[in-house]
Amino acid sequence: MTSQQPFEIGLFTFGEITADPATGRPLDPAVRLREFIDLAVLADQAGLDVLGVGEHHRPDFAIASPPVVLAAVAQATSRIRLTSTVTVLSTADPVKVFEDFIAVDLISGGRAEITAGRGAYTESFPLFGHDLADYESLFDEKLELLLRLDEHERVTWAGRHRPPLTDAGIYPRPVQERLPVWVAVGGTPASVVRASRHGLPLYLAILGTPARFTPLAELYRSAAAQYRFEQGTRIGVTSHFYVEPTSQGARETFYPYYARYIGDNMPSARGRALPREAFEEWAGPRGALFAGSPAEVVDKILWEHELLGHDRFLAQIGLGGLPFAATARSIELLATEVLPTVRAALG
Repeated sequence: MTSQQPFEIGLFTFGEITADPATGRPLDPAVRLREFIDLAVLADQAGLDVLGVGEHHRPDFAIASPPVVLAAVAQATSRIRLTSTVTVLSTADPVKVFEDFIAVDLISGGRAEITAGRGAYTESFPLFGHDLADYESLFDEKLELLLRLDEHERVTWAGRHRPPLTDAGIYPRPVQERLPVWVAVGGTPASVVRASRHGLPLYLAILGTPARFTPLAELYRSAAAQYRFEQGTRIGVTSHFYVEPTSQGARETFYPYYARYIGDNMPSARGRALPREAFEEWAGPRGALFAGSPAEVVDKILWEHELLGHDRFLAQIGLGGLPFAATARSIELLATEVLPTVRAALG
């Protein structure tokens, strides 16, 4: 069974504070967070569906605690759904994670979600006293506990990596009957099957060639059928994003910021700025980068939908220290030109 959910479009950020390519100075974390709350208000008022924040514990990112930032956003917005992108569950206490997102749910009137993932970086393992050798078992065990907490008001549980719970009450309870929990994966089949086994919606972080994720989407649905996932499958797609009225304008504006972001923040780049020819290839019709006009973005979303059958698209914004005004303009175009066109095309 596939979801009958209307196609959703939203945005997310890691709050990265890459140095401005023009000045060489990194952004101030306090300024970055205040700007993000202003952008969240804009996204809410413009009609976007979802807003997410990531978790990192590095000098080049401003957000280490997604639920704290989301609680601030909840106070400033009225309708947009609020999620982590992601919560690094392997190195967190599921009880604390669940209680923090209950607070976001209560403050927002029932708009909170959790996206659980293992994270692209490993700095949280030594920071919170975990062994990287337990990478797989930590996530499996903690996801199981998080879902148990979401389902039951009182929990008895025991595992390897955390003290046991004996008839423990988890209070207060959220506004929603259950907090939606998504699982984010980077491209491993085992992670996809895990989401299906637990009956959870899935995020695919699209980097590289989108077509290579088609087998993963098919695996997710086939495994869901095997595990009798009766609630229906859901797939969300996340991609780097910037849009302007014209393709040429978008790419001229975005390239220096994005090249700096890739060089500073992506481990595979090893400090090298992204070459312009690679940028143009990634932004082309079959690449993973959404950088162009609204019409180009619509076409690429619809093409990826044919490949993956997803019903949620999250655009990663503000990359490389892109100025506030340019990011705000991009969000407005995403909401006013891309979202309604995609929904009309998909019925």
